[in-house]
Amino acid sequence: MPCAWTALLTTTRRNSVTDLADSIESMEQLASGWRDLVLDRDAGADVRDLPGIAVRWADSRFLFWNCVALTEIEAGPQLLRQRLSQAVDIMRSKQRPGFLWVFEDLLDEQARAGLPQAAAGAGLVHAFPATGMAGDLLPIPEPQHPELTFTRVRTDEQLLAYADLNSSAYGFPVAHGRAGLVGSALWKSGVYAYLGVREGIPVACAATIEAAGRLFVVLVATHPDWERRGYGEAVTRKALHEGGRATGLTRATLHATLAGGPVYRRIGFVPNSPIHFYSLAS
Repeated sequence: MPCAWTALLTTTRRNSVTDLADSIESMEQLASGWRDLVLDRDAGADVRDLPGIAVRWADSRFLFWNCVALTEIEAGPQLLRQRLSQAVDIMRSKQRPGFLWVFEDLLDEQARAGLPQAAAGAGLVHAFPATGMAGDLLPIPEPQHPELTFTRVRTDEQLLAYADLNSSAYGFPVAHGRAGLVGSALWKSGVYAYLGVREGIPVACAATIEAAGRLFVVLVATHPDWERRGYGEAVTRKALHEGGRATGLTRATLHATLAGGPVYRRIGFVPNSPIHFYSLAS
């Protein structure tokens, strides 16, 4: 499945005349959406826009809230190496680990070809791949699933369940997932976060948040014991439906793992730039 999906993604994105614009949008959605989410965890978080680099770093045990992203358009090999070195210096200055996000289609052709070697030379290891996706797909019908009810996250107990689902799905220690979400007022009000509940047990979750005129999908997760039942797609549709209805927005964006890509295509999202997540080498 990952190989077939990657081939399909490459064909789709290279045939689109809006390729670069959509890839820029994907990077800008990260920079915009992560600003609010990181500052929610720590009002004194490192949130800076440097030349070619966006820093969104809460120094949280929840690694997704520790982010550096390359933002230059059409960066060549020399500039790429310079930015990677700068990003590594920032990451090494932090107490907790995190990820460097590289949007492949923002690099020029030579830089894309040399990215693996440049990253390794800077002291980075590839953690996992993803892809940006977007679509003018809202509003969507209110979803139904015969085995689920949907509950908006409003209480600490519900937010705890949301955090634990993300820990289970992404392989984080439970305490780290909880550090990323528990106690947040934003996630109980400004984020349209939903649990998919089966027989009283939360089994999947998804959220949307308004970011720069789009509805940004974040932290979608399904418990490993309940995968391949359509739960993740159903709860994502619910978060999109309710977020779209509340905001009136018509365009949505997200960053998909390889496993999630086919699900989001069914909803109506179109892929743009491949994204590479890097962490510091040991």
